[in-house]
Formats: sequence, C-alpha cells, structure tokens
Amino acid sequence: MRLWMLISAVIILSVISLFIGAINIKPSDLLDWESLETQIFLISRLPRLLAIILAGAGMGIAGLIMQSLSRNKFVSPTTAGTLDAAKLGIIISMMFFTSMSYIGQIMFSFAFALIGTFIFMQLLERIKFKDVVFVPLIGIMYGNILGAISTFLAYEGNMLQNVDTFFQGSFTLVVSGRYELLYVAVPAIIIAYIYANKFTVAGMGEDFAKNVGLSYRAVLNIGLVIVAIISTTVILTVGIIPFLGLIVPNLVSLYLGDNLRKTIPHTIFMGAAFLLICDIISRLIVHPFEIPVNTTVAVIGSAIFLIMLFRGKAYAKK
Repeated sequence: MRLWMLISAVIILSVISLFIGAINIKPSDLLDWESLETQIFLISRLPRLLAIILAGAGMGIAGLIMQSLSRNKFVSPTTAGTLDAAKLGIIISMMFFTSMSYIGQIMFSFAFALIGTFIFMQLLERIKFKDVVFVPLIGIMYGNILGAISTFLAYEGNMLQNVDTFFQGSFTLVVSGRYELLYVAVPAIIIAYIYANKFTVAGMGEDFAKNVGLSYRAVLNIGLVIVAIISTTVILTVGIIPFLGLIVPNLVSLYLGDNLRKTIPHTIFMGAAFLLICDIISRLIVHPFEIPVNTTVAVIGSAIFLIMLFRGKAYAKK
C-alpha cells in the first residue's frame, strides 16, 4: 500500500465524515454562510473531523515508538499501562487537588503517563522470559492494576459515573474550543520523525546503540515523553481509545518493515483512516444516534489483536 493511497483514503473518509450526522447537511447548504447548517458544520463537524485525524495519527505514532523501543510488536499505550496511568493521574488531581487549573491537570496526567510508561519499560528490562506474547500480557495486567486503583479512588470519591463518562472514548462532545489540545500532537509527531532513525537504532538494543555511539537512555527518554504527551492529550480530549496504537503500526510494518523514517508517514495516515472508519461505523449503526467510537475500535481492534497474538505465538514456536 502506497502513501498516496492512504492519503486518498483519508480525504474520501473525511468528506464522508463531514456529512454524516443527526442533522442532514448538503454541500449546497454551506453556500449560505449564515445558515444553521453552516454553523453546525463549522462548530461541530469540522472540529470533530480534525480531532479524529489528530487522535488517530497521534495514537498510531505513540504505538509505533513504543513497539520500536520495547522491541515487541504487541506493546502499545493500551498494553503498557500508559493510558491507565494517565487516567489515574487525572482522577488523583480531581480528587485531591480540586483547585488545580486545567493546565495543572494536564501536567499532572502527563507526569503519571510518563512515570507509568517508564515503570513498564523498567519491568521489561528485568523480565528474563521476554516471549513475544508474554510481554504484552504483563503490560495488560499492569494496566489493570492501575485501572483498579483508579476505579477504587473514583468509587471512594463518589465520582465513578462521572469518571466513566469522562474517559469513554467518544467524539460526540467535540466542538470548537474543546479539541484544540490535540494540536500538541503535531509537534510531538514532528519530533518523532526527526528522531526516527535514532528510534530505529535504539530498537536494536542498548548494546548495539552504544556501539554505534548513540545515547540510548536519552533517545529512550525522548520516546517516552512523546508517547506520554500524545496519550495525555488524547485521553483528556476524547477519552480512552484502545488498540489503535497496537493495530496500526503492525499493519504498516507488514508491508513496509521497521524503519521508522519510512513507516511514520504511513502510520500517520493509516491511524487517521482507521479511526475515521470506526467513527463512521459508530455513527451509522444506530443512525441518527451513535455509539462511542471506543466500542467500535475495541471490537475491531481486539479481533485483529487476537489474530496477531496467535500469529506471534505460532512464529515464536518456529
């Protein structure tokens, strides 16, 4: 699959997304700048599209970096506890630092996401049995522990229902003025592209990286910061979107290999296309209503994840 195909798919899906919703909007309606349809288009439909593209591209890149640095194709923000750590940080800030500003909550959540991801990477270094399937299962259990702590704190603070609603991955409430935080993913992706070759070398192991003169720890920390930034911005804006950072990089690597300088552009557009498809399906199944996009992503993503899991296990036996 060539890059122009992915770009074309994103453009086509974007046009479809813009004209799907509870209120029917035709292109001719946009000729009247003062019409209700035009206002809905500018305030809701266009911001929603931009949020989907930024979230899909960002989570795809975050998963790609984690898989490269951990040297495991089954690792992602979903299977490494990154999203769960960010969620825990937000809950703690809401419960114990009620006067904290929105920017403060962002930084608090970012710190937890970064620390949580760093802990997972440290766990990997101490695991002797680094089976291709065993590692992500450790990450899932680690994430479940963080999730259990989050649920307990939310229950004790009598805010469990609000928390579940807040972290439910959905673009329903995305309007102008409530998605702009996702633009932080753009410089993060640019930095990821600049460091792409270094991430590729670091993915070959610490010893190899040091032999070619690369500061392995510095590159690792930069990668973890990028992952934490993207994960935090996505979870604070649209909630938790599972499996996207796992599925998309694997699909790209199937036909393009593991050179990040080559795979990053493809991952950006495939991540956007994948999330656009899931969002369109979510809006059409029970039209004019919609189901949360994280449900659709979870169903499709978990099916693909199981296929990759069994394939990885089969390859491990060979």
